[in-house]
Amino acid sequence: MDQTPLKRPQFFFTTAPLPCPYLPDRLERKLVTELSGPNAEPLHEALARSGFRRSHSIAYAPSCPGCKACVPVRVVVKEFKRQRTLSRIWKDNGDLLPVKVPARATTEQFELFQRYQQSRHRGSDMALMGFYEYSAMVEDSPIDTFLVEFRDRNGDLVAVCLTDRTSDGLSAVYSFFDSDGDRRGLGNFVVLWLIAHAEKLGLPYVYLGYWIPDSAKMAYKARFQPLEALGSNGLWAQLSV
Repeated sequence: MDQTPLKRPQFFFTTAPLPCPYLPDRLERKLVTELSGPNAEPLHEALARSGFRRSHSIAYAPSCPGCKACVPVRVVVKEFKRQRTLSRIWKDNGDLLPVKVPARATTEQFELFQRYQQSRHRGSDMALMGFYEYSAMVEDSPIDTFLVEFRDRNGDLVAVCLTDRTSDGLSAVYSFFDSDGDRRGLGNFVVLWLIAHAEKLGLPYVYLGYWIPDSAKMAYKARFQPLEALGSNGLWAQLSV
């Protein structure tokens, strides 16, 4: 008699509609599933290649009726070349020291996180997060996750990026930085560092989440060419913008 244990089926759920944080007068819904147990890593990898993102121990993807504005994108590391503005940003931030650290929350990070939220996302749910919620965002991960801290010459923390690693790339989960760093392009520099680090590790892609051309918060991702987008056919192809 076959004693092979039955594999537990993976359940997916759709969230209730909420106001879209990126496009006015629209509602967002998400398709979500739990990442847990010994299958968390391979499930996350398969879902990431299918356009899902991770938050805590949940994988999610947009499931908004009548709207396809969110386009999953990833940078093709081997073919990426820094052009003009991005080259300047890379040079201007050459004095920063990036350090990979375990995914553990600190008060120093949280203070920078709060300043960033008040500068960029005042009134949002994330702006209302306390240290406990921030710690959960950083530490509640069932997969290979780390932080990159960027410090200036004085040792001050100026940027942080929460990052997942998969067998085919790095995924930028969430980044935040000193609001004074706008003039230095810190947000762009964090992505540039991830691309350079992925190349060093021999990983082919950097996953940037969703590109939304009509959202100023998300449109910047098109700068990192060549960029691949996940089409409705389930295949990745170069994004032309």
